[in-house]
Amino acid sequence: MALSIAIPVMLQQLIQNLVSLIDNFMVAGLGDISMSGVNIAGQINFVFLVLITGLCTTGGIFMSQYNGAKDSEGMQQAFRFKLIVGLLCAIIYTAVCYVNPAPLLCLMVHGNENAQEIVVVGTDYMRAVSWSWIPMVVSLAIGSSLREIDKVKPPLMISVCATIVNTVLNYFLIYGNCGFPRLEVVGAAFATVVARIFEMVIFIVYIYKVKPPFFVRLCDFFNVRIKLFFTILVKFAMILISEMCWVMSETITTALYNSRGGADVVSGMAAGFAITNLIFVAFTGVHTATGVILGGTLGANRLEEARNQRRWLQNGALVLGFFATGIGCLSTVLIPLVFANLSLASRNIARGLLLVNSVYMPSWIYVNSQFAISRVGGDTIMGVIVDVGINALMVIPGMFALTYLTNLEPVIMYAIIKLTDFLKIFVAGIWLKKERWLKCLTQ
Repeated sequence: MALSIAIPVMLQQLIQNLVSLIDNFMVAGLGDISMSGVNIAGQINFVFLVLITGLCTTGGIFMSQYNGAKDSEGMQQAFRFKLIVGLLCAIIYTAVCYVNPAPLLCLMVHGNENAQEIVVVGTDYMRAVSWSWIPMVVSLAIGSSLREIDKVKPPLMISVCATIVNTVLNYFLIYGNCGFPRLEVVGAAFATVVARIFEMVIFIVYIYKVKPPFFVRLCDFFNVRIKLFFTILVKFAMILISEMCWVMSETITTALYNSRGGADVVSGMAAGFAITNLIFVAFTGVHTATGVILGGTLGANRLEEARNQRRWLQNGALVLGFFATGIGCLSTVLIPLVFANLSLASRNIARGLLLVNSVYMPSWIYVNSQFAISRVGGDTIMGVIVDVGINALMVIPGMFALTYLTNLEPVIMYAIIKLTDFLKIFVAGIWLKKERWLKCLTQ
């Protein structure tokens, strides 16, 4: 049952990440500076993406439970929450990206030998890609809601179509093939914008035609239940604190290891993560399957069944993690093929990072399942305790210590600081035994 949900979700994410890998492959042909500029823009955009993902996760807690309770009106309220708050965030972030993104980008390459050239490229890319955020939010809200009611195939098919559009336009616009202008990194951004708009339109047409239980007409868009809206908002605030603390620790970590060297470090780490993202699809699959299965069971108030499902889902996540380790190690053969245009130093850094991430996959997928279980029952406090406590008190200070007190290479620094994730598993395991997640939120 979990695999029937997780596999289409992972396939969708895999296709999107393959397109991202193709983007990196095409941009890498422009050299280390261009690759680095797009990467640091991606690191800033990642913060916004995590915010929107947290928003959809919060709405998904209630979407899946109301689906289990067969309450379509409650599902519509959860969907309205995703769209209203998401669009507000997207409008603000679009303005920030377009008006003056350079100060944010400078933070990511402070101390780097090629900082000025990298920031110029990153600014051009970020301004052009800023118009993709609003359609992206609409697509994520609809796609995540479909998955949460166990309709996982339509988002997969729509994403396939959108990624084909993105890939074809990249081919035309980055290098100026088939008579199109050569726009380089700006061309990659324009391709993303067009693909996002295309994806949004298809999603809107689909829900207007099928009318899933969460479907709302435009004239009823703001017909919200204020009490429930603020209940969801409070849960979102807790998840946001947790996710933003994690993403800030990741961003600071990235900025610190980027300071070790020149463009080869930035592009090498970016290349390593581009391939690693192909196995990171397991996170989305585990989180979605847990939300749909446990959320439906909790929403139907079958608590003992949910307790048993939790045990099976965690065991399955651990097995999947070891499988992902094998896939990740085998993926190292892709580096000299996909990133042949990068320097040898960059390719060596990418290979080392991919191996480190592969070794950590079982622990990361397992802790991801712990967070999914906690949140599906409305227990958002665990994430705050684990992420804020460990990231703020150990990860960030530890990374500064490794940067300024040692001469370690970036990949070694990254590998050492990620040992803190085992403490996250330990703390989360103790917390889950209290069973604060074992709640029906629809009554």
